[in-house]
Amino acid sequence: MRTFALWIALGLGWSQAVAEDWPQWRGPRLDGSSQETSLPINWSVSKQVAWKTALPGKGHSSPIALGNRLFVTSCIEETGERLILCLNRKSGAILWQKSPLKSKLEPIHPLNSFASATPASDGNLLFTTFLDYPNMRVFCHDLDGNLRWEATPGTLLSKHGFCSSPILFKDTIILNGDQDASGYLVALEKSTGKVLWRIERPNKTRSYCTPLLLPDPKDPSITQLVLSGSKCVAGYDAATGKQLWMHNGPTEQYVASLVHTEGILFLTTGFPEYHLMGIRADSRGDITATDRVAWHIPHSVNGPKGASYVPSPIATKDLFFVVSDPGWLGCIEAQSGRRLWMNRLGKHHSASPIIVDGKIYLPDDEGNTWVVEAGRDFKVLAKNTLPDKFFASPIVSDRHFYLRGLEYLWSVGP
Repeated sequence: MRTFALWIALGLGWSQAVAEDWPQWRGPRLDGSSQETSLPINWSVSKQVAWKTALPGKGHSSPIALGNRLFVTSCIEETGERLILCLNRKSGAILWQKSPLKSKLEPIHPLNSFASATPASDGNLLFTTFLDYPNMRVFCHDLDGNLRWEATPGTLLSKHGFCSSPILFKDTIILNGDQDASGYLVALEKSTGKVLWRIERPNKTRSYCTPLLLPDPKDPSITQLVLSGSKCVAGYDAATGKQLWMHNGPTEQYVASLVHTEGILFLTTGFPEYHLMGIRADSRGDITATDRVAWHIPHSVNGPKGASYVPSPIATKDLFFVVSDPGWLGCIEAQSGRRLWMNRLGKHHSASPIIVDGKIYLPDDEGNTWVVEAGRDFKVLAKNTLPDKFFASPIVSDRHFYLRGLEYLWSVGP
């Protein structure tokens, strides 16, 4: 659909269109970036809110946008029903609702939900994931809500719950199966759900990260898939699952996805220690104690305010931006790792920010969305408040922001 057809043709998303679909976690490039312009900076309940729709159930998954439709997941906790919802993007009306799974609720962390994995779509098929404890369940529907196939690629054992968002690569969807048992990465055929490749992950430790895709700097025929989690960071060939490089550590658990600019991958962790690290994307082999680590800001320098555990970072030009869970936003030079500034925003942030037209939009848990200039000097452009709580990451499509709160899905724009 629209720009996404080009995205699929390339295997990665580098569309130059003004209006972009937002087809998966963190958008067409998996990094929270949008190429749109002329988005609002200021809004309130009475200003720039196009509509709000009360969603049945609860969930922390982000919506996705395809043409004139939005798709989002939820859970009716009283019955254990996991839901898939399709909304009209222009009006917010719920067009259809499906319940592909009804099962006992799994144990979760207080900041998790029973519908935390963001859907993905190639413009023809819709892919969603839930936990039918102890198994990961994958569902494929067409865009009218008709079930095409379902699959169970493996178990997912985690005392903090489930959050494995599918990502799309050519004719496959790829899923992170890190767990407190033998972990795995798995690629399923989009049309059938058949396993095309599956590899083991080390260290038997749960993680909640969604992989990043980028062109491999060493071999243009390879698309590199980068995943942090289970006590390591590693790069793989997205077509085969073959491991290209690995860094052991620097800590135990990971939630935030990586981002990339100027040949540097940006890692933020985690638990029990908070690290920031720049890794050269053209790495090969074991890079743990090598110069492939461009720079490292350790836990002793960061503490919990200098690096994030849950929110994923932002990359633009020669800078990285990361907001920590307790609300400190920092700016780091990509090549040197030098921190240019760090300043406080909200009291607590769970959502991952997005970057649009040189501005970073950062929702906090209390219903505020901070707008900060993506530059070498700290400059807050706006603080916008809506009567909701934002744990889900926002998206942008066709000049509108879509913010999923605990109570409503909000459309902000003209």
